[in-house]
Amino acid sequence: MTDLADAAADCETVSVSVGDRVENVATVELHRPEARNALNAQLRSEFKQVFDAIPDSDVRAIVLTGAADTGAFVAGADVTELRERDMLEQREASKRPRVYEYVDECPMPVIARINGHALGGGCELIQAADIRIAHTDAKFGQPEINLGIMPGGGGTQRLPRLVGEGHAMRLILTGELIDATEAADIGLVDEVHDDDSFDERVYDIASSIAEKSPAALELAKKSVRASSRMDLEAGIEYEAELFATGDKDEGIDAFLEDREPEWASE
Repeated sequence: MTDLADAAADCETVSVSVGDRVENVATVELHRPEARNALNAQLRSEFKQVFDAIPDSDVRAIVLTGAADTGAFVAGADVTELRERDMLEQREASKRPRVYEYVDECPMPVIARINGHALGGGCELIQAADIRIAHTDAKFGQPEINLGIMPGGGGTQRLPRLVGEGHAMRLILTGELIDATEAADIGLVDEVHDDDSFDERVYDIASSIAEKSPAALELAKKSVRASSRMDLEAGIEYEAELFATGDKDEGIDAFLEDREPEWASE
């Protein structure tokens, strides 16, 4: 197994801790305090370097967040870099897989711990996560329209699937920001918590996930993701193909014997 923390050892904008709060859970922190974690080329490259190591590690869940001293989750793309690129350079920079696809396609569940503003590319990054838990002080929006551009990290596609076309149109076409309460009301985030319960809830969820079969987690994530990308009949067929894992017998036996399971896929 790869030591996931080692994958970030030479990174300046991304850090990783594994098992500090919950066994088999990695916390990935983004750290560009001078730019409120704006996604520049270095952060994107180091982000991918870390996520490339996840499939070969023994982690079962990822908590993705902004570092405490940055005051944000991700405040958007680095507009200075964006301004300096011509159309061909921008097309090259936008080649997939980007950080959004790395989160979306990560084999293990990704929990977005939204500790501050998630704007533009930051809002698109949380949309690619599997579970979104927000602090009460967080703000959300797709303000790209104010710069004469539109969302380019999947926001025009993922946002309507989360909040519906009407809310997505409003946020994308006006560029307005919303608070965490409204984000929860429209379905952009799953839960909102204050200082007293924020981290406790994030890591309670992570702990619950980390107890499960790694193989079952990966297949369940794939199947749920497919629900918004296939029609119903195709999705049900896909679910049936993925249903059973090599951990099935152990899971049932442990349940019947009232003991903790020992997953073969660990």
